[in-house]
Amino acid sequence: MQKGRKQPKYDYRANLTESQNFITDKKLIKRIISIGKINKEDTVIEIGTGKGHLTEELCLRGSFVYSIELDSKLYEKTKAKLSRFTNLKLIWGDFLKYSLPVKGNYKVFANIPYFITTQIVDKLTEASNPATDIWLVMAKGAAKRFTGAASETEKSLCLKVNWDIEVVYYFRREDFHPMPTVDSVMVHFARKPIPDLNKSEFAAFKKFISHSMKYGFGRKNSLLSKKQVDIALKQAGLPHAHKDGVTLYIQWLCLFRCYRRIYGDGKL
Repeated sequence: MQKGRKQPKYDYRANLTESQNFITDKKLIKRIISIGKINKEDTVIEIGTGKGHLTEELCLRGSFVYSIELDSKLYEKTKAKLSRFTNLKLIWGDFLKYSLPVKGNYKVFANIPYFITTQIVDKLTEASNPATDIWLVMAKGAAKRFTGAASETEKSLCLKVNWDIEVVYYFRREDFHPMPTVDSVMVHFARKPIPDLNKSEFAAFKKFISHSMKYGFGRKNSLLSKKQVDIALKQAGLPHAHKDGVTLYIQWLCLFRCYRRIYGDGKL
């Protein structure tokens, strides 16, 4: 590969078959949709209609379903298969270009293409009118990054300001056809009725997290000294900082609020 040559942008629309792992078992579909508690009052958006197995059960349980499918062949086949449902709008298009509802409540339930997981999560969680609940089937590794299961990341910390995030189901690889090469889980994003920070605070929090993950605490260029960290966590009744650093979202939130009390936005 020649240095300096710009690589062509990956066209995921032309490579759909690389990330199509369908769930077809009816008992399993009923089980995971039951976990999502979809009911007759719910408007549901599905990302990727696929062969319509999930779509069918969502239509039976929900009030109205909007299902977006990019694969034209699947779209045509599934459109005919699900034509009996009057509470379904099947849309041929790219979800990443799809306009989410600007008002009203809705939920999202989907077995998503794994290779655009981050783009999908960003679109859903950063929407001007986000869903009240999001259930996504995704790779276990991606779920760890969003939930901060192994360790908190900038991504997980920022998400948790507005969302409660939890893995609610663990799949077997045999649950999918074709079988994926990675383990899969279902993640629930529940929108918090009141965010932990307002918009202005959130912008400052993102800077605080980015800076502190780079420089740590109690070091040169740190925003807080080790003593300030210890006092803030102790006064809040929280665990002291681990030897490897601050590990919990609630600790990060506490230290950010401590920083704001002391300095405002002075150092950021």
